[in-house]
Amino acid sequence: MRAMRKPAKLFSNTPPREEYFRRFEAFIRKKYGDEMVLEWVEDPSIRSGFRLEVGSHVYDWSEKGLLLQFKESINELHHTDELSIIPLLQDFLQNWTPKVLAEEIGEVLTVGDGIATVSGLENAAYGEILLFESGIRGMVQELRRDKIGCILFGDCDQVTQGSAVKRTGKTAGMPVGSGFIGRVVDALGRPVDHKGGISFTQYRPIERPAPGIIDRQSVNEPLETGILAIDSMFPIGKGQRELIIGDRQTGKTSIAVDAILNQKGKDVICIYVAIGQKASSVSQLVEKLAAAGAMDYTAVVISRASDPASLQYIAPYAGCALGEYFMEKGRDVLIVYDDLSKHAVAYRALSLLLERSPGREAYPGDVFYLHSRLLERAAHLSEERGGGSMTALPIVETQAGDVSAYIPTNIISITDGQIFLESGLFLSGQRPAVNVGLSVSRVGSAAQTKALKSAVGTLRLDLSQYREMEVFTQFSSDLDDATKEKLAYGQGLMYLLRQSNGAALTQFEQTILLIAALGKILTDIPLDKISTFKKGMLRYIQKNAPDLRAIADNDQAFDDKLKEEIIELAQAYKKTFRV
Repeated sequence: MRAMRKPAKLFSNTPPREEYFRRFEAFIRKKYGDEMVLEWVEDPSIRSGFRLEVGSHVYDWSEKGLLLQFKESINELHHTDELSIIPLLQDFLQNWTPKVLAEEIGEVLTVGDGIATVSGLENAAYGEILLFESGIRGMVQELRRDKIGCILFGDCDQVTQGSAVKRTGKTAGMPVGSGFIGRVVDALGRPVDHKGGISFTQYRPIERPAPGIIDRQSVNEPLETGILAIDSMFPIGKGQRELIIGDRQTGKTSIAVDAILNQKGKDVICIYVAIGQKASSVSQLVEKLAAAGAMDYTAVVISRASDPASLQYIAPYAGCALGEYFMEKGRDVLIVYDDLSKHAVAYRALSLLLERSPGREAYPGDVFYLHSRLLERAAHLSEERGGGSMTALPIVETQAGDVSAYIPTNIISITDGQIFLESGLFLSGQRPAVNVGLSVSRVGSAAQTKALKSAVGTLRLDLSQYREMEVFTQFSSDLDDATKEKLAYGQGLMYLLRQSNGAALTQFEQTILLIAALGKILTDIPLDKISTFKKGMLRYIQKNAPDLRAIADNDQAFDDKLKEEIIELAQAYKKTFRV
């Protein structure tokens, strides 16, 4: 049986000469097989040149096609500053020649809710960027036998059924460079702070494999948050992934912001990624960072609640790509994802619109992989890779304190520990409202300075015993003196850990406070006076024993003799303290 002859069409304004027509025929038969048949189609819109279509492949050498190819070639030029673009353009114009490119052109079948289904792109790859006729870009997220599903990075009203769409052969990327420090950008790297364009060094794919085991080293350097409850009991190391989890309005973002503010002068690049947040909330946060001088070392990546789910989905990966750029240059990076609950909800919406099978709580089956491939990219690189680090602080919102829900348990199993904020503690005035029993750092004292490690002692055990005793004795009115003393001691520790926003403590100050508190200095201080007492005690000890700070700054442990000296100084100040 003779094979079916497939049509190929040559579009031009005027009929081609016979010899050129034969050349086109020879080209398509050599490339696509002898069964191909070429026919000429008149197209008055082509003022010069031609367009050859073979199935979904298009060779566009019309005037319009060459201009588009020229524009795309210019867009691929990477520049490090505005001055270098002029010689680059001059060299480019002298050497540019159009290429014979076979572009795959597809057709939009359906569009809506930020999703487009496309036919005709048989060779499209998962994660590839597609360019629609209106200029909107999208990313392939679903591959099927006869069509593909694509999420749109823009207004879907600009994409119409039947319009053309073509492959770019590129995956989603994020422009990166030092110019992003101090700026607020969206998930595609476009500035949204009305401060003009941003010079960038290169494009980085937003999805990359995480560093392997050989490329990493142990997490052993502290990333100081300035928060006593965290640095003392749940220390965070450079390269660690520490989850901040709790109900709505329990201070999760405040802890992350305080950690960013405390990096001032510590040579740490900070990146804050807002996922599905209100624009007004992010604006207030940026103003707070700017007022404290933190925007000098911070970049903000924002995907607003009003943005399409597709932009909320790629926002954390875009922020991670920016962080990796600095990490691979040997810098230390702190990145905050606020929050991954909204990220999972955005991905669930996209997956359901793509008609994927829903699983538990309607989330798709790969929702665990969604966050693991993001958080695994946080690392402390080996010295051979430059020794840089990226510390991740993902935030997750719980419902009624349910840490056993689907998304929280997923992320807890990925991270190296969690800081659980309890709404009951928050409402009682204990801020930060850290639950000692459910919080943990799997890195532990390896990420603490020697001074702080020597001062912590039995703090966490004492607090746990106090919480249990408090519950046991809350209905009892007849308590013995030993029980009352233990309750007073535990209450003093709880009030010691209270800390207002933006009131960071140095490692030396934390060490002094812990030694004094564990020495039971605070037991007979009225609870409402503890805040005033600890501030005055710190000033007194620093004035009368200035050598102690040098010991802490040189990363030396405090031995028993030094602890006794600190307790004696605290006792001396206590005698002068007026209740």
